[in-house]
Amino acid sequence: MKLSSIDSGHSCERALGKNGVVCGGIVLCGGRSSRMGLPKLSLPFGPELMLQRVVRLLSTVVDPIVVVAAPAQDIPTLPGEVIIVRDRRESRGPLEGLAAGLAAMPEPVIAAYATSCDVPLLVPGFVQRMTELLGEHDIAVPVTEGFHHPLAAVYRCSVLPNVERLLADDQLRPVFLFDAVKTRRVGEEELRAADPQLSTLENLNRPEDYLSALAQAGFEPSAELLRAFSGNH
Repeated sequence: MKLSSIDSGHSCERALGKNGVVCGGIVLCGGRSSRMGLPKLSLPFGPELMLQRVVRLLSTVVDPIVVVAAPAQDIPTLPGEVIIVRDRRESRGPLEGLAAGLAAMPEPVIAAYATSCDVPLLVPGFVQRMTELLGEHDIAVPVTEGFHHPLAAVYRCSVLPNVERLLADDQLRPVFLFDAVKTRRVGEEELRAADPQLSTLENLNRPEDYLSALAQAGFEPSAELLRAFSGNH
């Protein structure tokens, strides 16, 4: 598998939002995929694998992209400019991956949109809208039906010390971070103009979720993949 790493000479065009925020992207892919039964990042999605698709879609609106993987995780081939880092400790939730991703962001990036790798229906316009809504806040996070979506949110790089303190104290719930800094909680009505179905918030946790998303995108699963799912459940 091809791996990219942090390069001190990394140079690329960064995304400049309408509010002047230079925004990168963080893709977390170190989860165990236990409910899916197969590694999510490597599931086929049309001509690509899931992680490849999410990275491609995200890279149309933010730059650079940092992929955060588990310490010994295999990563599909990605574009050479993608930065790949590893969680320092496994199974610590999104804050662990967020810390690694924010720490890897090169200057002059000011903020980063964070996502999981299991959102193949991600709408780039949703990401742009979230970046615009950050304003002067430290974080902008969507909230639907009372639920915060920490992996569809924008984080200023300056919150990294707050994340590190929470990790050190084993306070692993993202809501602790939202309560500690200036957070804008974004209602779904502010996002539907960019993503009417809120597809960007649809994580694929189970085989049926994956098969439904494939169908929505106009793709069909292979017989081999269906057999693999059948054998794992």
